Amino acid sequence: MNKGPKELESSKYPAKAHALKVKSHFIQKKADISSRSAIFISGEDLKLYPYCDQTAPLRQNRYFFYLSGCNIPGSHVLFDLDSELLILVLPEIDWDDVMWSGMPLSIDNAYKTFDVDKVVYLKDLQGFLSSFEKIYTTDINDENSKFGSLLTEKDPDLFWALDESRMIKDDYELTLMRHASKISDNSHYAVMSALPIESDEGHIHAEFVYHSLRQGSKFQSYDPICCSGPNCSTLHYVKNDDSMENKHTVLIDAGAEWNNYASDVTRCFPINGDWTKEHLEIYNAVLDMQSEVMKKIKSEAHWDELHLLAHRVLIKHFLRLGIFHNGTEDEIFESGVTVSFFPHGLGHLLGMDTHDVGGHPNYDDPNPLLRYLRLRRVLKENMVVTNEPGIYFSPYLVELGLKDGNKAKYVNKDVLEKYWYVGGVRIEDDILVTKDGYENFTKITSDPEEISKIVKKGLEKGKDGFHNVV
Repeated sequence: MNKGPKELESSKYPAKAHALKVKSHFIQKKADISSRSAIFISGEDLKLYPYCDQTAPLRQNRYFFYLSGCNIPGSHVLFDLDSELLILVLPEIDWDDVMWSGMPLSIDNAYKTFDVDKVVYLKDLQGFLSSFEKIYTTDINDENSKFGSLLTEKDPDLFWALDESRMIKDDYELTLMRHASKISDNSHYAVMSALPIESDEGHIHAEFVYHSLRQGSKFQSYDPICCSGPNCSTLHYVKNDDSMENKHTVLIDAGAEWNNYASDVTRCFPINGDWTKEHLEIYNAVLDMQSEVMKKIKSEAHWDELHLLAHRVLIKHFLRLGIFHNGTEDEIFESGVTVSFFPHGLGHLLGMDTHDVGGHPNYDDPNPLLRYLRLRRVLKENMVVTNEPGIYFSPYLVELGLKDGNKAKYVNKDVLEKYWYVGGVRIEDDILVTKDGYENFTKITSDPEEISKIVKKGLEKGKDGFHNVV
């Protein structure tokens, strides 16, 4: 089983550095903060399914993990803003459960595992809490409501400080994300290579998860999107159960997770290895959208402008293909008709959450080109973003858009008719913003010729009864 990046084997998740970073942001908003104040966040506890003795899978509270590096259910973290003492609070040992689950991590081993100043059991927590005049938290929930009236629910300044801190990744976090991306690269390659045993979308889903598990990733960053043919026009299609018979196209949007850090990668390919004329035309248009944006990614670039650039590249291709007509590039851009084919944002921040915090979206923006953009700010060094343009032929979206005569006049319906079977194309890579450019974490090829070779190689091996395994 893959144990993770070797360069991190002798180091701890940098919880203390994260706590200090959060404090530096928080005091910008709380200049008059009391010397006897603290930040307190509860982790997630195991929860039973209703009417059942089985627990739901644990998804650790990301804010808690950021300040602790701890995945142990029922834990808490306390950070003294004055003394800068970081305290990890572990649950009491449930001796009745030891028979079933084994002994939990001891306090001595917790000191060796976590980057904190002090480790205590839950019974000792109240004594620490009572010494503070003010305790800031994110949420009052079942896990921490019993700790008294000192807790301040949903302090917006604390959320801001946490989000600003999480948005800029340190070297440790970037190493985790590179490793998650490496696992996803291998799993996407395996999916492309395994068409001989993939006859429906569920097989694609199974193939990706199988190879992620083989590499040590027990959790996906999100529910994989595995679609074929016209289903590819649904942005977050997660049914993943349709037959691929008599279809030409596949879109898989899937990312493995590593130690609570996400990857998010989308690839498209032809089912038989040969691109149809229309599928390749749309694929190359999306690849050009992504490539032109990639050239502009660097610190201090504004994401809004990169998103709008992608729309302009789409227009150039649609004019060349004849899908758009009767207007100049500027006229078509001002009409907003491209939203009918590229309705979502160019990308988003990536970190512990797939759609990570700090993006400042504005879903009430009157400009339809920007309304669903999840990142609305200037890029900064060590942000991680996804670059994921797409083109979709969704009957719902197109018909809705064409009700507006100012948009409909630019669309050649006769030419458009040829592209419905494609469904949609999206290409998505995970990108680290650097001072003068970027680093692409995603290494699985997006070159259409290389993709065709991978698919055909898998099909050829399938004839001999072999299956490509990562």
